[in-house]
Amino acid sequence: MADKLITNYEDVTVYGLDADVETLMLSQQKELTFCWTTKDGSPMASILSYFYADGKFWMTSAAHRKRVPAIRRDPRVALVITSSGMEMGGSRTVTYKGTARVLDDADTKKWFYRALAERLYEKFGENRVKEFAMMLDSPDRIIIEVTPGLRVGYDGTKMGAATTRSREAGILKVD
Repeated sequence: MADKLITNYEDVTVYGLDADVETLMLSQQKELTFCWTTKDGSPMASILSYFYADGKFWMTSAAHRKRVPAIRRDPRVALVITSSGMEMGGSRTVTYKGTARVLDDADTKKWFYRALAERLYEKFGENRVKEFAMMLDSPDRIIIEVTPGLRVGYDGTKMGAATTRSREAGILKVD
C-alpha cells in the first residue's frame, strides 16, 4: 500500500513505523512527551527523560509535580517519541497509550537512579553518572513506570518516498 502513487496526504496510516526502526528510536532517543489528564479533564504534557526496559517505560519526577497526583487519580497516560535530534533523521514518531504507576520504594529507586544516570551521562564518565544518580536521590522523588498498550507509529520517510515516486511518475505537478 505504501508503494502506491499518491495525490494527497489524506491517509497516512499506510506509512507505519517498522519494528526495527521503533526499537532503534527507543534505544537512542532520551526524551519523550509524557501526557496525562488534569483534575478537570484537560490534557497536559511534559518532556521527560526516560529509558525503556523489560517492556516498560521508566521516568522520574518530584512527587509535588502536578503529574504525580494526576497519575494516582487516573493512571491512563500517553507517551510520544520522535526521531527529532537523532542521527536517523526523518520525521518518525511512535505514540503509546499506557497505564502508569507511581513507585517510591527504596529498591526501585536504587537501581533506577543508576540506570537513568548511565543512559543520560555515560559518555561523560563514571563521576558524572554517580553525581547525577546522587542528585536524583532526594526525599521527594518518585519513579513513574508506564506499561504501554495501544501503539501508533508513523514513518515520514516512507511518505516522502511515496511523494517522490508520484512526482517522478508525473502525477504531482506544481504550477
